[in-house]
Amino acid sequence: MNKDVFEGKWKQIRGEAKAWWGKLTDDDLDRAAGKFDVFTGLLQEKYGYSREAAADEIDKRVTEYEAKMKKETVPAPGK
Repeated sequence: MNKDVFEGKWKQIRGEAKAWWGKLTDDDLDRAAGKFDVFTGLLQEKYGYSREAAADEIDKRVTEYEAKMKKETVPAPGK
């Protein structure tokens, strides 16, 4: 995932991140402040992921979230 994209979407995904990774506290999320490298490090620390696994997990979750948001905002045909 592009670090700039992650930082740009941070406010949108911050709340989701807490649901996705329940071991992260509000303080952890404040510390990450949208910085991809810091957030990746937090996942490594809290979940024991490798750096690559943490980055892959972030990418997967954010991609799923974006697809869900697109699906919810596309009007149904005929409306």
